[in-house]
Amino acid sequence: MPILEREPSRDHGKSDGLPKLPVPKLQQTLDMYLKCMRHLVPEEKFRRTKMIVDQFGAPGGVGQFLQQKLLERREKNANWVYDYWLEDMYLNNRLALPVNSSPVMVFPKQNFRTNSDSLRFAAHLISGVLEYKALLDAQALPVDYARGQLAGTPLCMDQYYRLFTSYRLPGPKRDTLVAQKSSVMPEPEHIIVACKNQFFVLDVVINFRRLNEKDLYTQLEKIWRMAENEEERLPPIGLLTSDGRTEWAEARSVLIQDSTNRDSLDMIERCLCLVCLNEPSGPELTDTNRALLMLHGGGPERNGGNCWYDKPLQFVIGSDGCCGVVCEHSPFEGIVLVQCTEYLLKYMKGSPSKLVRAASVSELPAPRRLRWKCSPEIQALLAASADKLQRLVKNLDMNVYKFTNYGKEFIKKQKMSPDAYIQVALQLAYYRCHGRQVSTYESASIRRFQEGRVDNIRSATSEALAFVRTMTGENCSLNDVEKLKQLRDAINAQTNYTIMAITGMAIDNHLLGLREIAKELNMEKLELFSDETYTISNQFILSTSQVPTTVEMFCCYGPVLPNGYGACYNPQSDHIIFCVSSFRDSEESCSDKFVKALREGLLEMGSLCTKGNNPVTPSEHPVQVSNTMRNGSKPQE
Repeated sequence: MPILEREPSRDHGKSDGLPKLPVPKLQQTLDMYLKCMRHLVPEEKFRRTKMIVDQFGAPGGVGQFLQQKLLERREKNANWVYDYWLEDMYLNNRLALPVNSSPVMVFPKQNFRTNSDSLRFAAHLISGVLEYKALLDAQALPVDYARGQLAGTPLCMDQYYRLFTSYRLPGPKRDTLVAQKSSVMPEPEHIIVACKNQFFVLDVVINFRRLNEKDLYTQLEKIWRMAENEEERLPPIGLLTSDGRTEWAEARSVLIQDSTNRDSLDMIERCLCLVCLNEPSGPELTDTNRALLMLHGGGPERNGGNCWYDKPLQFVIGSDGCCGVVCEHSPFEGIVLVQCTEYLLKYMKGSPSKLVRAASVSELPAPRRLRWKCSPEIQALLAASADKLQRLVKNLDMNVYKFTNYGKEFIKKQKMSPDAYIQVALQLAYYRCHGRQVSTYESASIRRFQEGRVDNIRSATSEALAFVRTMTGENCSLNDVEKLKQLRDAINAQTNYTIMAITGMAIDNHLLGLREIAKELNMEKLELFSDETYTISNQFILSTSQVPTTVEMFCCYGPVLPNGYGACYNPQSDHIIFCVSSFRDSEESCSDKFVKALREGLLEMGSLCTKGNNPVTPSEHPVQVSNTMRNGSKPQE
């Protein structure tokens, strides 16, 4: 099959019953844009921006013309912003996928005593994957319903159907998200198993029969033995996928000049998913170290080449117990990854391993090692990719912190939204570290609409700024009741913006649509989008996301800017897990300092709630700030 015989990854028929994403009113978006940016830029810069915005939105002006074009686009498309958003958020981005783009789910540390234990775990996991895929193939997955704000609305399920069928193909200027074409007689389904930087084809359907867990284990054992054969070991081609997207596109164009490489790439690009059997990584497997190893594999000297970053799902099973999932983010959001992963972990817990001693009914064909022809040019490209990945490994600074003084139940008893409360705490932490407020991104699902993905909740509100200034001593005259009112005002502002975002009324997608449709019409770059305030509005120094789970695991990712932070959090009933990332070569950011400030702020906010209105007794939720806590003792792992 030719490598590119695929179609763009769009699904139809699974979300037809849902409403289309609305186009917000132009003046509403322009007013909110000014409100969001007024306190984030100097007064003089803001005055100029207001003049530009007023001109853009004037009656009969360019803004109204573009707005009309967006409304026409909405009529013709299931989702007017989907393509614009996908390209802007992912496909146009030239940064390497590991750390910069691909989030990971980190499982609890597994206690494998022998190598056989890890292979049994892998076989059990693959059985779960095949069960889950069977649900998808039968379109038997129950519909998701919204939780949290405006709960109960049915959600678009399209993203689930891309879990095992998508592939991100690198391009010199823009990547392509592709999906397998369905055919009357599909080829046997297969998984790619990576082991010792080698890639093997594991057919999971043979003679129209799905392999059972024992057969899968037998095949994984064969793969492990084949990978041990040093004479047949090939260069770690997977490292190329860890490079910048343009560099990988160029390397791929060199690779496909040889038919052997073309065949190997085709098998990888058409597989259901990857299973990466990783070797022991060395460091103590704390939460933080497991997060780091999942994000980049420990670099080229460890497991950094034992992967293929273009594939949406890579299940990592380390023989040392470091396990999780690496996700290529362009086909789906974090909640879809969580739902899939939770299904697998519950399957493994609730369905005992079916490995039995009896021999297989028939002799299974041996898994096939993928071959590569590596010219000196490819070897040089591999060396360059390895060097860049190693620099990324050294640069990433991560702190996974479990805040145990209280969790979302305490926050709910204050009649506050846990997500909004945590967002205000993140604003306080950043302000305490840096003395200013910055553009902040929090993803908001718009799956209430056909083909809905996300929009942005702009958490750096003026109400949050007033509160953090008070809490950092800039307004010492307020008493606790007045401080608590400021906290409630900040939380209400955050909650209101959240509702606006999830109902399709936020500003980021709308401004993106206006910008992109102007480009399509070959208009000169409009002043609104060349204005420095617009640039600042899209520099998300603080990139945040709530990824709650119902089983023990956590999600993390890297910062989106060199001087930024990635802050992923998982609120549980009596604790909150935070994964804070930054880059070491930035003199501005430091994950440990941020976590220390975050802890201090959460303790102060909890104490303020308890003192300010005392809805629960302190003995139920001991959130008083002790001296040791104030002095910044090291947070527990």
